[in-house]
Amino acid sequence: MDTTSLDSIGLAAFDPGQWEDGANTLDVGDTRISLRTLADSATLTLSHDDAAGTDALVTATADGTVTLRLDVPLGDAAGFWHPDAGWERTLPADWSAWRGLSLVRSAPVGCLYDTAGRSLLALATDRTVQETWIRFGVSEERKRFGVWLRLSLAAGQTCRLRIPAPGTTMAAALRRLRQWLACLPDGEPLPVPEFARTPVYSTWYAFTQDMTAAEVEEEAALAAVLGCGQLFLDDGWQLHGNGRGYAGCGDWQPDPVKFPDFRAHIRTVRQTGLRYTAWIAPLLLGEHSSAYQAWAPYAPHYVPHLDCHILDPRHAEVRAHIADTCRTLVDKYQLDGLKIDFLDEAMTYAAAPAPDQPAPGYTPDVGEAMAALLADIRDALRALRGDQFVIELRQPYTGPAMTALGNALRATDCPADPVANRIRTLDIALLSPGGAVHSDMLMWDPQATPESVARHFHGALNSVPQISTRLTRLSPNHRDTLAFWLATWRRLAPVLTSGHYEPGRPDELFPQVTATCENQRVITNYTDKVVPLPTEAWRSLSLINASTASRMVLDVSGPRRRVCVQTYDAQGRLQQATALLLTPGIHTIEVPPSGLCVLDGSVMNQCGLSTKESPDRVR
Repeated sequence: MDTTSLDSIGLAAFDPGQWEDGANTLDVGDTRISLRTLADSATLTLSHDDAAGTDALVTATADGTVTLRLDVPLGDAAGFWHPDAGWERTLPADWSAWRGLSLVRSAPVGCLYDTAGRSLLALATDRTVQETWIRFGVSEERKRFGVWLRLSLAAGQTCRLRIPAPGTTMAAALRRLRQWLACLPDGEPLPVPEFARTPVYSTWYAFTQDMTAAEVEEEAALAAVLGCGQLFLDDGWQLHGNGRGYAGCGDWQPDPVKFPDFRAHIRTVRQTGLRYTAWIAPLLLGEHSSAYQAWAPYAPHYVPHLDCHILDPRHAEVRAHIADTCRTLVDKYQLDGLKIDFLDEAMTYAAAPAPDQPAPGYTPDVGEAMAALLADIRDALRALRGDQFVIELRQPYTGPAMTALGNALRATDCPADPVANRIRTLDIALLSPGGAVHSDMLMWDPQATPESVARHFHGALNSVPQISTRLTRLSPNHRDTLAFWLATWRRLAPVLTSGHYEPGRPDELFPQVTATCENQRVITNYTDKVVPLPTEAWRSLSLINASTASRMVLDVSGPRRRVCVQTYDAQGRLQQATALLLTPGIHTIEVPPSGLCVLDGSVMNQCGLSTKESPDRVR
């Protein structure tokens, strides 16, 4: 029997009894599901559907804490994926730490996969809002992999677990789970306006906090010409927004020196064709703000590295104050949306005791409190803008439940790191049932080669790219490179962001990503990896060489097919246009580093060559 409460979980304490089967233990194929409770305070039942998989339902018969374990044989397991994996993508041991989950911290979803990238055990629960704990790892003694979920349930409450059938790719298993999650109560994704899917110009890495209205307007004009559709004004626009730290946060008024007429400035930017979204971190309360005195009693926790306090969203008064602040900011300055930051700081109150006499509306669970807060913000913006607004949220609060509350989900900060940008955007997209997935802002060395600039862009390919460099200072080579890849992205966006990806194994950092949409396909090679190339089921195929190699190796299968081939270098300069006969077997085609190769099977005469020609550059 389990006598451990949620509050007493040790972050790395090994539980010798965690592999003991509870009174409720059931098998589904190779998967064992075991429920441990205090005094048999919950029941476990299973239901199965050949198409959907297996549902495990835990029903509490009394108030208490339950622990649910799922375990499978190790087989050829290579790693365990979960939304907050970061760089940990292999197999931890079963004495690894418990992890806290809630609406604003990851999600109760995971997938154990093998060396072929196939799912061995995929799972998700409907407990996407409330605080939950998860742990997973390999048993040295049993040669099995286990996943433990621990949660508190009141009498009559349930927790449903969905387990799709194993054997599909990891991405396919997660697609099934995200469809199920989108159908949960209050899980319907928020509509995404068309402009939210257009490239973004962000001020953060370009200016950090040192900006003026005139400088931002100058950058906005160039961003619009290059093909951006949105401007995100980041930290630094607000009063006291200078220097690292957030001691001045809380008032959310524009700095009169930087932005003497904030509304006129926004109007000027919007006249370029860009929509305008502003940054806000509404939970942060700094001691230098005028709001501090009134709201300090509701913000007892101080974070030294942020140099500010955190408002406790469990209080109804705090939620009402923040929602009104956001509504007023959007209404007064005619903003098109809000970039809402530092929401994960709310988890500091996950283990905090409730006040002795809480006011009406107090919500003890942090996840439920944040859901209520974000719903209030969403509804306030919807009353002002209909569905034509953006609420941007960033990792780690980009779980599937968040798509009902925000419609732009961004990778967490990874300055000048295209590998991290690739991994984080794909992690979000694999699980998100809605919303526009956004990259972290792109920045690079001003002296970088065009190939290096292109590789930064390639890290954001399967998401909405956010650009954050001083466009007025770009060299001609960098401007040409950026313009080419922005234009290429806009042309391929329906494929790149459709949500149907096969990225391969997470522990290999997604080295080759195949995206498909209708009769178009885009394959991006991040390493010099052989590209499987069936000749059927596509009209247009784009091969992106996001590596330093100067060729791409194709493993062609299917019927012989003639196509038009055009290759471009990193700056978009045409290198060759030729006809190619695709035949089964291994072929090598010259593609410059950070370049693009387009295969068109519909209009051969665009090549300007006879279809009988067989170019030497393709072997």
